[in-house]
Amino acid sequence: MKKARTGRKVKRAGTATRAKGHSTIDAYLAALSADKRAALERLRRTIHAAAPRAEECISYQIPAFRLDGRMLVWFGAGKNHCAFYPGGVVDAFKTELRDFRTSKGTVRFQPDHPLPAALVRKLVKARIAKTAAR
Repeated sequence: MKKARTGRKVKRAGTATRAKGHSTIDAYLAALSADKRAALERLRRTIHAAAPRAEECISYQIPAFRLDGRMLVWFGAGKNHCAFYPGGVVDAFKTELRDFRTSKGTVRFQPDHPLPAALVRKLVKARIAKTAAR
């Protein structure tokens, strides 16, 4: 990095750096508090059960799953919540997600109030169907 005239560091074009530096889901989870880690490990197991052929990866610096070369779902932890990112299928499950904060493609939840496994499986299956239809 070089310093701009203002004294701030600026990133040069072509110098890719990782903000958090996690290269695996295990490394990402290890850096979290125990309650968030437990909630996200449970979510991870549920995603694996719903999509056993999916491969784990890091995408956009957060844990993700890829199926047949296409991104499937993401999950992660914020300062005050955990989140599951199943993409554009969230609107189809608004009724079932009424106890959680949602936005376009995102479901936020508290570690002590995780997403039900059955609902996660439905969201993952819907996402698989949506990506297969493309």
